[in-house]
Amino acid sequence: MHFNILQQFRQQVYTCFERGADALFNVCDALLVEPQARSLVELSQAPCFERRWSSLYQALTNGKINDAALRTVCIQAFLQQRASDELICLSVDSSSVPRPEAQTSPDRGIIYVPNLPRASKPISAGWHFSTMMLLPSEPGSWVGILDQRRIPTHQTAIEVAIMQLREVVPQLPRRVLILADRWYATADFLRVCRALGCEVLIRLKRNRKLYRAPVRTSTRGRRPLDGPLLQGTRPETLTGVDESFVGTDEKGRAVHLTRWNGLHFQQGRDVEVAVVRVMREGAKDSKRDPRESWFVQLSTQTALPLIAPTYALRFSQEHAYRFMKQDLLWTQAHVRMPEQFERWSLLVALALNQLALACHLGQAEYRPWESKQRSLTPRQVRRIMPSLLARLGTPACRCQPRGNSPGRACGFHPQPAPRYPVILKRKRKAKIEG
Repeated sequence: MHFNILQQFRQQVYTCFERGADALFNVCDALLVEPQARSLVELSQAPCFERRWSSLYQALTNGKINDAALRTVCIQAFLQQRASDELICLSVDSSSVPRPEAQTSPDRGIIYVPNLPRASKPISAGWHFSTMMLLPSEPGSWVGILDQRRIPTHQTAIEVAIMQLREVVPQLPRRVLILADRWYATADFLRVCRALGCEVLIRLKRNRKLYRAPVRTSTRGRRPLDGPLLQGTRPETLTGVDESFVGTDEKGRAVHLTRWNGLHFQQGRDVEVAVVRVMREGAKDSKRDPRESWFVQLSTQTALPLIAPTYALRFSQEHAYRFMKQDLLWTQAHVRMPEQFERWSLLVALALNQLALACHLGQAEYRPWESKQRSLTPRQVRRIMPSLLARLGTPACRCQPRGNSPGRACGFHPQPAPRYPVILKRKRKAKIEG
């Protein structure tokens, strides 16, 4: 059954390529079978890439992919492997692609690059991508990319994430839980999640200010808009607890959870949220292992003991980003235009989705030092993809040689490519109503 799902998925993906379908599909297969390639040129030497290296760049330049149809194909393929009553956990996050020296590439913005060795500030220039992933039922690297798109410099990551939610969630007729990091805890994002009927579990900064329902203390004047303050950095405001739980984690260490209901942000008084504080006594109190964590919810359907294990699924997206960058050459494609890199990003996402679908076949190749008792990894499944693709076949047509290119006309002198500056985002000015 899983073999038929993967074969059907490949056939449907091929129909989503509207121009340059054969070359684009060969590039995706080359990603699956050539683990030694470190660049696009080396990728074109894969046995399944039946064309010359110039066809790879031509496919990224002139190819056309139907994004909406491809999104629907990916969603349907992953839903076939989930039970009808299973909770669907989605994660949305953004990742940067550094292009500090690509002066001929337009629409580059300032991105965050940690541990940058050649500068004192951890920033660089490049492109930013927002990704919505279907998380596994258990923490691991097996995710499904449902939508991936570039964040233009005239938009923010929150705006693009809202667009992705509005296009993906209506195709999921099930209970959906959105997991995200703390910069997505905004009133606009929560308002859209509530309108789509999604549950939410998002990290929250400890110093964020939330307010309870307003209480009228005087008969004079206007009714107050905000009630008493609740802020994690002010212990005197942490009163009126609605729910609490004391238990232990998987390592037997004490965990204290507390929830406050009926709160709102000052920027979104129409969105009622709940705030959860998780205290872990055995934590190291570092950035990776904090002792105190805060979360925001739209509803209280998720029980307090399940808060920490459920949010731990979100870190599967970090593993997927690392695999895409280190193994699938996501950031190693040196193309000029952002549209070319967007097509390349979709091909990388399709390669990862095929590995996720092939994982259920139970076939993998282990190194002598790797234990077979542990769960499969995408790298182990990728090693058997050459033999698996030989059984699956390819819907792409065979390449038909057309002779040598005539080359440039005599006397033609190409002009230098235009240079583009790095775009700096500025704070939006408040609109003045006349």
